[in-house]
Amino acid sequence: MKTALVKLSDLRRGARCIIDSFTDDVMKQKLLEMGCLPGETITVDRFAPFGCPMAINVSGSTLSIRVDEAQSVIVKPLA
Repeated sequence: MKTALVKLSDLRRGARCIIDSFTDDVMKQKLLEMGCLPGETITVDRFAPFGCPMAINVSGSTLSIRVDEAQSVIVKPLA
């Protein structure tokens, strides 16, 4: 069974996923510079009180990104 791809912004706290691709070239460059490479595992750590920004863990580093930025990250959720 093939897992559907979703936007990083659609995941809930505690979710784990693998980066598949990006839909925005400008945001892609920024995220690549921060270590968000295709194939890397991401864990959604937490959300700010009003839902934005979100904190994610990538390769042992915690990054904070806006939810609208996370919409440009296409991921494969892990079970």
